[in-house]
Amino acid sequence: MLARDETVAAALLAAREEVDALLWRRDVRGSAAEVASASIQRGARDSAAIDGADVAVPDDSPMGRVLEAALRLTAAVPTQVDVFATAPLQALAHLHALTAHGFCPADELGRPRQGDVADDPLNLGMLVPAGAAADRLAGLAGMLTTPTQAPALLVAAIAHAELAIVRPFAWGSGLLARASTRLVLAARGVDPSLFSIPEHGMLELGRPAYVKALRGYATGSPAGVSEFIVWQATAVAMGAKAVVVPS
Repeated sequence: MLARDETVAAALLAAREEVDALLWRRDVRGSAAEVASASIQRGARDSAAIDGADVAVPDDSPMGRVLEAALRLTAAVPTQVDVFATAPLQALAHLHALTAHGFCPADELGRPRQGDVADDPLNLGMLVPAGAAADRLAGLAGMLTTPTQAPALLVAAIAHAELAIVRPFAWGSGLLARASTRLVLAARGVDPSLFSIPEHGMLELGRPAYVKALRGYATGSPAGVSEFIVWQATAVAMGAKAVVVPS
């Protein structure tokens, strides 16, 4: 139903066309390793910046450590694409353990939160209770592993929004939510080489627009969900256009 909405369909098509155009660029294909590496670096930095860690290099400051965590996460995404396709919760647990190291106690790494406390760098001001969060996470895994004709970009938007709204982990759910876009697009063959930088588009659209889109999604209304999908598709298109071959 969502993909048949004219506005949603147009945004999804535009994003897919931008990613396809990126994959066909001769300069990109000729420097594939360099482009993928640059995408990891830029994507991680932009995702960290969304959470307020707009710093130049990782260091021992709180924001420097967030950037370091984002870099660890984004660099590990390519290793988890195949796992994510069949066992998404396993992949997310592995990535969370890498990302939240030093931010969570050892017994919380890779495990959904047991309490009703989670970091909130976007100041969303709402938190799904732990029991309901576990159910939502299981539901997301079911959606991701059930065959569907829905466009991969739509699936990526739902995965992103669910992780960002539910915040299933005590720390780092936002970083994982944004990284899930890479996982879905790679696992479903839209951007298998992970050239695009969806996090760049998310950052360029601005934190207020991001928060507004997430809050719209959280209402569960068709209009709110559609708004988030359009926001995400726009970000993906911008992230594909932003790719520059390193000199």
